[in-house]
Amino acid sequence: MSHSPLVEKAVELLHQATRQAPVLDLACGSGRNGLYLVNQNIPVVFADIKESALEQVENAITRHHCEEKSMVNFWQIDFEQDNLKPLADKSFSAVIVFRYLHRPLFEQIKQAVISGGYVVYETFTVDQPQFGRPKNPDFLLKHGELAELFADWHIIYSFEGVIDAKNAEVNNGSGKQAIAQIIARKPLL
Repeated sequence: MSHSPLVEKAVELLHQATRQAPVLDLACGSGRNGLYLVNQNIPVVFADIKESALEQVENAITRHHCEEKSMVNFWQIDFEQDNLKPLADKSFSAVIVFRYLHRPLFEQIKQAVISGGYVVYETFTVDQPQFGRPKNPDFLLKHGELAELFADWHIIYSFEGVIDAKNAEVNNGSGKQAIAQIIARKPLL
């Protein structure tokens, strides 16, 4: 599965930012976006609840990126445990999140990004059910929600609408997906 075009839009920014800390690929799944960054010589921490997902990413790196192993770390974590703040006391140059939504994490994500760092976020909106899964409103952004969450950051890129997703990781048969995307920079302290 290929990476999201959104991560390509952010790659130059992430190159500059990662001099201070790695990028967190939060709920990385197959790791398609983080692996793209590793191919661009950007250090990445792959984080997911599933050990099997992290093993899949590690196997991909072993097969294709032996020389980049030093730029990669793995973190098995359940980001949705009650009363757990997994990102507390963590620092990343950027946090990338694709096709995952757990609203209680937003403030933690914002705090974990270093001053001048970035968030790259893409997930489904409330318009998605007409095209397929997910249908649960807990996993769907409201209109304008993503831009509003990062309104106090410098928004570099923002999109909300329907895309042609024939090659997307979650293909629903219609070839369409309703998504919101953002690239935002945390203000300098």
